[in-house]
Amino acid sequence: MSRSSNIPAAALSFRIILWLLAFVTITPFLLLLLTSIKSKADVLKGAFALPAYPHFENYVDAWSAGHFNIYFWNSIIVVIPVVAASVFLGLLTGFAFAYLSFPLRRTLFGILTIGMMVPAEAFIIPLYYEMRYLGLINTYAAVIVPQIAMSIPFSTIFLASAMQQLPDEILEAAVLDGAGRFYILRKIVIPLMVPAMSTLALFLFIWTWNEFLIPFILVNDDAYRTLPLGMLFFQGRYTVNTPVLTAGAVIVIAPLILTYLVFQRRFIAGLTAGATK
Repeated sequence: MSRSSNIPAAALSFRIILWLLAFVTITPFLLLLLTSIKSKADVLKGAFALPAYPHFENYVDAWSAGHFNIYFWNSIIVVIPVVAASVFLGLLTGFAFAYLSFPLRRTLFGILTIGMMVPAEAFIIPLYYEMRYLGLINTYAAVIVPQIAMSIPFSTIFLASAMQQLPDEILEAAVLDGAGRFYILRKIVIPLMVPAMSTLALFLFIWTWNEFLIPFILVNDDAYRTLPLGMLFFQGRYTVNTPVLTAGAVIVIAPLILTYLVFQRRFIAGLTAGATK
């Protein structure tokens, strides 16, 4: 008797729906990847037509002629400090909101929640004048510092919520043993928070890597542009060269996909951590 015959009809239907949704989701990425290795003549044959041989020179053109070598490393330079600083600061503020009592605690937490809902478009103009006053326009700091500030509210709320799901018995035992706050944070909370911190880091990595508005407004020097912004100007130069354009798009999204595939287990563990306290 086959294994599929033992599966209930409802479960089988659910699996089929999931496979269909997965197929619909992945098809655009497969078409993008396929187009990126075609020639101009191959593109005219149809979206699903296979090329006679892969044209990997499209990636070479996008990487060198399109300055993607500069944009890629600029994105790395921006992403690393934003993610590291946001997770670190979110860990400290999250610990404070989760376990400490201090004046205006609820008010400050509400302000953080409101700050998380304010779109960048609402403050980008005063942010530009502030960065110009500080002399930070066309610098890495103009891209890094605002994104750290934008990430702190979410990091605080995310990690504070995760900390509140930790077993109370462990923390109470540490307090009874005379452990201080920093000892509890370093030796107890942080080791238990690794899955949640990994999930937060992945979220921040994706958001920072895809950030467009802040670099677009605060940076007009090609030497400091990140990948999403560089893709905009690259599209203006290679509008008719679809294969090279799609090769550039693959370069932009490939780090996101690879990062998620590598850390997907930690991502899922972080999302489900604390589901059963």
